[in-house]
Amino acid sequence: MLLDCVNRPEDIKSMTVQELEQLAGEIRNFLVRQLSLTGGHLASNLGVVELTLALHYLFDSPRDKLIFDVGHQTYVHKILTGRKDKFDTLRMYKGLCGFAKRSESEHDVWEAGHSSTSLSAAMGMAIARDAAGGTGRVIAVIGDGAMTGGMALEALNHIGHEQRKLMVVLNDNEMSIAPNVGALHHYLGKIRSGKPYVRVKEEVEAMLKKIPAIGGTLAKSLEKIKDGLKYLVMSGVLFEELGYTYFGPVDGHNIAQLIDVLRQADGVDKPTLVHVVTVKGKGYKPAEADSYKWHGISPYKIESGKPLKVVGGPPTYTDVFGKTLIELAEADERIVAVTPAMPGGSGLMEFAAKFPGRMFDVGIAEQHAATMCAALAMEGMKPVYAVYSTFLQRAYDQVVHDICRQNANVVFAIDRAGFVGADGETHQGVFDIAFLRHVPNIVLMMPKDENELRHMLKTAIEYDRGPIAVRYPRMNGVGVEWDAELRTIPIGSWEVVREGKHAAILAVGPMVQLAEEAAAALAKEHVQVRVVNARFLKPLDEAMLDRLRQEGIPLLTVEEGSSRGGFGSAVLEYLCETGGLHSRIAMMGVPDRFIEHGSVKEQREETGLTVSNIVRKVRALTAAREPFHKTGVMHV
Repeated sequence: MLLDCVNRPEDIKSMTVQELEQLAGEIRNFLVRQLSLTGGHLASNLGVVELTLALHYLFDSPRDKLIFDVGHQTYVHKILTGRKDKFDTLRMYKGLCGFAKRSESEHDVWEAGHSSTSLSAAMGMAIARDAAGGTGRVIAVIGDGAMTGGMALEALNHIGHEQRKLMVVLNDNEMSIAPNVGALHHYLGKIRSGKPYVRVKEEVEAMLKKIPAIGGTLAKSLEKIKDGLKYLVMSGVLFEELGYTYFGPVDGHNIAQLIDVLRQADGVDKPTLVHVVTVKGKGYKPAEADSYKWHGISPYKIESGKPLKVVGGPPTYTDVFGKTLIELAEADERIVAVTPAMPGGSGLMEFAAKFPGRMFDVGIAEQHAATMCAALAMEGMKPVYAVYSTFLQRAYDQVVHDICRQNANVVFAIDRAGFVGADGETHQGVFDIAFLRHVPNIVLMMPKDENELRHMLKTAIEYDRGPIAVRYPRMNGVGVEWDAELRTIPIGSWEVVREGKHAAILAVGPMVQLAEEAAAALAKEHVQVRVVNARFLKPLDEAMLDRLRQEGIPLLTVEEGSSRGGFGSAVLEYLCETGGLHSRIAMMGVPDRFIEHGSVKEQREETGLTVSNIVRKVRALTAAREPFHKTGVMHV
């Protein structure tokens, strides 16, 4: 096998086109086989096999900078840069990362788990190269979906303005290729001179002339176009107007064509855009048939494509959210759902089918989604912004400025809160408590189980005094029964789930279960621990905190979120601001560092969020003899 002889990019540079085609097939078989054992991002990587081969064949990594947007399509790149023997550890604890990772290889020059960053990174590297008098190429590979992100469009505009030598490779895995082109040297000519292209170019140019600063009557103009952005992309007119030399569209699975076009683009001493059309899941029929399902998958049977994971058990929090929102929307016509390109991941597919006119997938546009939700709320609607915690970070300004400042009645459904497992540090949902709780007007809550999530959603819909957020984890529920009727929960109220007099654990979300297990273990040592479901992170249950302070019993806060500025910090702030602590207090949370990929269990063990560690900390708190006001906050 050719693949056995490939351990670095130089190993493919002497291969013929036929050998590269053979290697592409071997890589696909390798990916299908390996990911059947580990899971991972399959469809996107199957789609870029030939493109990645062509890039490494022509360019000299790492001197030439290959920048992959998002990074979940870098598996082929990892194979070609000496990491194929590590694929049995893909996305596992201390194993191969599922995204580009600078610490893994010198060939990973940029790492990201969020989309639309590659063009900005490429511009920065091009400027640095020119400042140092370098000659290396800078190539950014970005998908058509990521190209719609505002950050990508900002960078696209700046690159065109600066006119530095830089190549943008647009990996378009949705549009079809123009039919029956001839040899490659006729290919671009036919695209540019043929009647379809001329007609498209004339129509688009006429439209652009009517649009002041590419604005104004844009919406009206695009009514004549089935897919406005794709239409502009296909013609290349928009890119040419922005200052790029446009090449394509080119078949992303034809290595000979790819090499020829990329070589031509490299010969241009200004920004170029190479439009490459690929098929997600290429070469594996189940992935080709449903690329969305096979974007990120768990281990599966190669022959059937069926997952190995046993089906059954409690529903996920995501599923509970989706079903409950349908239930609420049936009774309240004000409810609309908004999501930035995550309708499936956010559990909204059934909602979209049932209420197509009340579901808005805005694409990779978290900022736009947030501000649109603010306006919807001001016009009397009840928008539910379904977003992963990690992606909500991208809309922070809009959350502060447009939603919270204007006190808009927006509901945030924050999925993937806490550890996310194999996706790792770029996707951990551990910062939202810290970056939301200090913003005025917002209410922030988290359920201890899936039944409470249902009630919190009911509470959020009924709440009419400003923005309100419910955060929930990426996991199955605990298997509790659902109450027959939904009810509202008093804002700012906590719940005692286990009585005790020797210490109290204030736990958030899934940490409640860990706290109960720890309390049960300590009970065998005759230590009676009170377990509090601290379901409101803002506002806090101040009355309960006042009672706990009066009792003088030790307190332990436990959260699967950043310990810096998180729930524990909020408790300390309140007690300090209202008369002093007067108790022994310790905090448990995610330490001040990024936590890498692995299972959630392993991530909790690494950060000390375990039953045994809770037990140890409570023992230390209850064993301490010095009053708190003399010793300070305990680090136990």
